[in-house]
Amino acid sequence: MEIDETRELIEKYALQNAVKYGKAPKAGAVLGKVLGEHPDLRKVAKEVASLVNEVLSGLKGDPGIWKQRLREIAPELIEEIGERKEPATGLPDLEVGEGEKVVLRFAPNPNGPATIGSVRGIVVNAEYARRHGGEFVLRFDDTDPKTKPPMLEAYVWYLDDCEYLGAVPDLVVYASDHIPKYYEYAEKLIMLGKAYVCFCKRDEFKRYKDAGEACPHRDADVGTNLECWKCMLNRAYAEGEAVLRIKTDITHRDPALRDWAAFRIVETPHPRPEIGDRFCVWPLLDFESAIEDHLLGITHIIRGKDLMDSELRQRYVYDYLGWQYPKTMHWGRMKIHEFGKFSTSAISRAIADGTYTGWDDPRVPTLRALRRRGISSEAIRKFMIDLGVGETDISLSLDTLYAINRKIIDPVSNRYFFVWDPVAVEIRDAARMVATPKQHPDRDDLREIPAGSRVFLCGEDAGSLTSGDRLRLKNLYDIEIVDMELPTPTVKRIGTAAQEWCTIEEKPRYRIIHWVPDMPDEYLRVVVRAPDQVYEGFGEAGIASELGNTVQFERFGFVRIDSVDVRNRSVVAYFAHR
Repeated sequence: MEIDETRELIEKYALQNAVKYGKAPKAGAVLGKVLGEHPDLRKVAKEVASLVNEVLSGLKGDPGIWKQRLREIAPELIEEIGERKEPATGLPDLEVGEGEKVVLRFAPNPNGPATIGSVRGIVVNAEYARRHGGEFVLRFDDTDPKTKPPMLEAYVWYLDDCEYLGAVPDLVVYASDHIPKYYEYAEKLIMLGKAYVCFCKRDEFKRYKDAGEACPHRDADVGTNLECWKCMLNRAYAEGEAVLRIKTDITHRDPALRDWAAFRIVETPHPRPEIGDRFCVWPLLDFESAIEDHLLGITHIIRGKDLMDSELRQRYVYDYLGWQYPKTMHWGRMKIHEFGKFSTSAISRAIADGTYTGWDDPRVPTLRALRRRGISSEAIRKFMIDLGVGETDISLSLDTLYAINRKIIDPVSNRYFFVWDPVAVEIRDAARMVATPKQHPDRDDLREIPAGSRVFLCGEDAGSLTSGDRLRLKNLYDIEIVDMELPTPTVKRIGTAAQEWCTIEEKPRYRIIHWVPDMPDEYLRVVVRAPDQVYEGFGEAGIASELGNTVQFERFGFVRIDSVDVRNRSVVAYFAHR
């Protein structure tokens, strides 16, 4: 694009921004718009930034003058300001051509299960496909058997997670199935003189690249490169001895774009049995993904802005083969306060050394962990869609997700008593009776909790009590503390039973605490695994009927009942949130 054309483009977007917001725009906003709409200008971003400053320095006047000028040079942008009203949260409109069939993909490396970052990719791409009646492809980019070897379980986990999220793919693709196809396109590029076999050591090539100089192998003729390529495929070279590179601009201002590697020799067998050691030459991600996106007819690519360089590298392949690159949208980095950086390899090492119990440990940022804790798919989908798609880095807390989930699960989660760090107390003058609290505050169905002369109290409650204190055992009766000294703390019953209360006025305003009966067959041992710690205590017997469900332990929080051992009368639950 010529300088005058670029300057005119900048003026259009600068005026559009000024008219939209009623004030002179900031250089960063205009530069971002220009480079976002015209990726080809990114290679000269510095020069474009200088032109932006030049144009903005001459942008004077008031909104009326700006609007008049914009109407003269780009009236369509005036209409766009009036018609396009994107919500503060949610997904922006997708640019779709008339009659265009939308095809989007999510392409994970299955070297571990889906993290929160992966979930964003699944939900957003599937949602756009749904909105436009298009196709959602799940593609496993599994062509790195050495550095990031795939886990066989992860293939299944991703399919299961997609189903959980309501994002069942229309097509599932395994890149490792298509190695011969990648070889075909590599040979085409060699024949076009756009790819060559390089024998430089890594450090040696880096010196050439950083200096903007061609390596000694770059100018080899097509015949020589074809012969060397066949030797690579026939295992004539050792691992690390040769790579196939894509020719670019060796003097490009960004060294990362100079003659990038497309294939390397890897002798490590692939974990998939059907692939195994069939191949020794493997495509790197930029090449594999470029070819697959074209073959699958991908129309839109939505991914992290950290992959912008991938687009610039892949465009060389598309240009050489006469293909049109998909439309792209990028989002900034997402940081969750509770987890920090997402690193599948770091989590894997921590699991191996026993720091975590597995990929569904409540402390790790995986979808499997969130599911095990009882975070609903509906909440996760809304959370991810509300984040939208923007290049600004975001930092947020899981409290936002918890708030969404609470609204969804609160109306349907049954209530139960649970006391942690329990203390058993003796009740004087206690009559055997049955407490009948509601199963849920908004429903009339009741649960039954037998009560006798001994109950368990939460250690926190027991530790705060002294002789003479009066309080209420929830849904049972009032008590007075006689003696809280171990080993046998003692209380006495006072007042009337809950069933005998007639009006609010008759109820003494004592502090209310929860309890669990210390009676055979009427309580369960309960372990709650939370991200911060493990809680152990006792819960009422009815919890055993809630296997797999999310319930609320009153005064504690929402938990998902993960396992029930009937024989040993024990339960393991995973903490969701308060």
